[in-house]
Amino acid sequence: MAKHYPYRIVTRRSDLTLIWRPAEDDAPDEFVVDELGALLTFPELGALQECCDRNGWELVPEGEGTLDLAVVRRWVEHPGLLDPVATVELLDAWNFFEDLSHTLKAGPPLPFQGPVHDNAYEKLFGGEPLDPASGEEAWTGEETSAVRELLRAGLDLWEQAVHGSATG
Repeated sequence: MAKHYPYRIVTRRSDLTLIWRPAEDDAPDEFVVDELGALLTFPELGALQECCDRNGWELVPEGEGTLDLAVVRRWVEHPGLLDPVATVELLDAWNFFEDLSHTLKAGPPLPFQGPVHDNAYEKLFGGEPLDPASGEEAWTGEETSAVRELLRAGLDLWEQAVHGSATG
């Protein structure tokens, strides 16, 4: 039986928890949707657990992932205001939006990702690209713009998903 994990999203309005399912074989990681393809969201863990029990899914609550989209939105809108320590939120958001885009069949797509994105991701994964003291490991202006565009599209995808989401 595939394991399922709670993944909490913190926003300015409220917190919602999703069910994340890691990839099997060559399939992408994804979040659980209902029979109509709407993202399942839960305001609290009890309802999420009940949904998993009803569907025979093994829920692994330890190590629940949490993503603060308010931090991500602030950086997208005002890139100079993010503390370099918070870059982990940008990496988590990038991965979250990738999984969300694989999950949802309809909705605004993420921008095409080419070599500029690859370089930016490697720098983000490996260090502190927002810290000017990182030297060559700091993002270039082009990389910063590409990441902001990608995360802005991801935030739009999230907003569409939440407005069309189902509660389990």
